[in-house]
Amino acid sequence: MKSLHLPYGKDIRAKSMMEKTGLLAFVGLLCLSLSVMAASPADAQRRGAGDDARQQMLDGRVKSLKEIEASVLPRMRGMKYIGPEYDSRTRIYRLKFIRENRVVFVDVDARTGKVIRQQ
Repeated sequence: MKSLHLPYGKDIRAKSMMEKTGLLAFVGLLCLSLSVMAASPADAQRRGAGDDARQQMLDGRVKSLKEIEASVLPRMRGMKYIGPEYDSRTRIYRLKFIRENRVVFVDVDARTGKVIRQQ
């Protein structure tokens, strides 16, 4: 480490570029690890459900979300489509819509594509 000598007996130690870079890398890794640890279990569950749906679709056990949406969306004219949820245990898609401040759920059997319930 280099020292700069100033009048009146004070030293200022200049940190090398290597030390500064190391400190920045450490702080960056610390922030990254904290953000990963802060991810909620609900986020992991959502990602898991999407992965399950994809695998079940690739295996031919369920219809794809695009197929489900293609059959349901035209029936829901006048409603705004919010998005889907998927339950891999029951193999049911839940499509969410909104109209005039009212949320409507449409449950669809992912194996057959048939609407099970609309509420």
